[in-house]
Amino acid sequence: MPRIFVSDDSIVSGLAVISGDDAHHIARVLRKRIGDRLTLCDGRGTDYECSIESITEDGVKARILREDKSSAISDTRITLYMANPKADKMDMIVQKSVELGVYKIVPFISERCVSRPDEKASLKKKTRWCAIAKSAAEQCGAANIPEVSDICDFETAVENASKHDLPLFLYEGETATSIKSVLSQRGNACDISVFVGPEGGFSLKEAQHAKQSGMISVSLGARILRCETAPLAAICFINYEKF
Repeated sequence: MPRIFVSDDSIVSGLAVISGDDAHHIARVLRKRIGDRLTLCDGRGTDYECSIESITEDGVKARILREDKSSAISDTRITLYMANPKADKMDMIVQKSVELGVYKIVPFISERCVSRPDEKASLKKKTRWCAIAKSAAEQCGAANIPEVSDICDFETAVENASKHDLPLFLYEGETATSIKSVLSQRGNACDISVFVGPEGGFSLKEAQHAKQSGMISVSLGARILRCETAPLAAICFINYEKF
C-alpha cells in the first residue's frame, strides 16, 4: 500500500487533506481513484490507513479508517556523518542509507574533499538530498523522514559526532580495532554515529583529532571500500548486531 508523509495540520477530525506535490503524486503518478486505500504517516511513529474520498485540482481528501503505531520504529538511532563526495555519489548514499534505517545524515567537508560547494550550491544539494530522503522513506516504509543537515566543516562534524553514545570513526588506517569487535562489546548502544571520509580518506591529522575528541577508530576489514560503499556496509554491520 502506498505511503505518504503528512504534517499534523493535514489531519483534522478523521479526515486527511493532502495538497501540493504529494497530491499530484497520488493522483497522477500512483493513479489512485476514489475508494482506493493508502497509508499516511505523521513522521513520528503513527500510520493512518485511509480511503480516498475525493480528488480535485486543489488536492486529495482521505477518510482515516485506522490508526496504528508504525512497525518500522527502532530504538536505535544511527546518524551518518558523511564527507561530501564527488559528482552525484551522495544521492545514492542518502537513498540507500535511508532504506537501511539511518536516522539523520550530516554532510561535511574534510581535508581531502574534492567537491566544495559554495553556499548557493550547498543549498541546492541539500534540497535535492531531502527530496531523495523523503522518497526513499516512503518507498521503504520508514516511520520518519531522516533529516539531512546543512553541510558543515570537519571540526564541527567531529564535535557533534563524538557526543553520541557510540561514535564510530571509519578509518582505513585502523588495524587493531574492527567494527565487529566494538559492536559486540557495546551493542546495547542506542545512539550511534558513523563517520565516513571522502574518496581520498582521512588524513593522519584528522584521524588523530577524531580519536582525541573521543571517537572510536574502527576498521571494516582488509579491503579499502569506496566512500559510497563504506557507510552502507557499516550500517549493515550495526543492523545485523541489533536485529
